[in-house]
Amino acid sequence: MTPGRALAYNKVWPDAICYDIMKSTRPPSADGGIVYSTGIGERCPNCQRAIAACVCKKGTPGKPATDGVVRVSRETQGRKGKGVTVISGLGLPPTELAALAGELKKRCGTGGTAADGRIEIQGDHRDRLVEELTRRGWKAKRAGG
Repeated sequence: MTPGRALAYNKVWPDAICYDIMKSTRPPSADGGIVYSTGIGERCPNCQRAIAACVCKKGTPGKPATDGVVRVSRETQGRKGKGVTVISGLGLPPTELAALAGELKKRCGTGGTAADGRIEIQGDHRDRLVEELTRRGWKAKRAGG
């Protein structure tokens, strides 16, 4: 902000967008986006709404959901010592994630689940899953020990 300019403060909606009212009568979008905002948290890079209120379709350009690397690791926490292979970083919508999980479970001949943006396959199948994901075009690597 340059000296002599003021920001509007909205007492009714303290989380509302504030913008320069002294020099400009244009809405904030005409000036290039948000000037000041509090309490909303992370925003969608496409529609600039809060992530919970985002109306964008999946797959629109903007901030990528992952770094592009699929990580295949093994976890035993909370499973009484039984290990599961965890695949994370896919960045797929829940329906596509569940479909891929079903195909990978069939490939390994075991059970599993798709939840919270990750796939869990029962047993230690890291090498087989890295090979299968690479064959399908994903950039996959083993993570952890």
